Amino acid sequence: MLHTLTCIECPVGCSIGVRTNDGTVISICGNSCPRGKVYAEKEVICPMRVVTSTVRTSCGSMVPVKTSLPVRKSEIFRVMKIINSLHPDLPLHIGDVLVRGVDEDADLIVTGNVVK
Repeated sequence: MLHTLTCIECPVGCSIGVRTNDGTVISICGNSCPRGKVYAEKEVICPMRVVTSTVRTSCGSMVPVKTSLPVRKSEIFRVMKIINSLHPDLPLHIGDVLVRGVDEDADLIVTGNVVK
């Protein structure tokens, strides 16, 4: 099977072709740098994304959050369910960990300061 991707690792945006057979990468072409090859292989085998969202605090204000590492795309809805169930108390500061291991090694961290 041939997959065609647009690389997002740098501003060039190479069009990369990835040929697979039974979930194994057979060949990669079109990348102009090694980062594109790594990106294309990961994207075809197990696509991952950093999840960014907001959490409503116990007093009703919103705080921005993100996962510390990319999570599998197949797990994003499960991670969002956890995020939506949170109602942390203030104060919250950039870098505070709201949930350790929200998905494998990824933590859910605060990306903005919110005080009373």
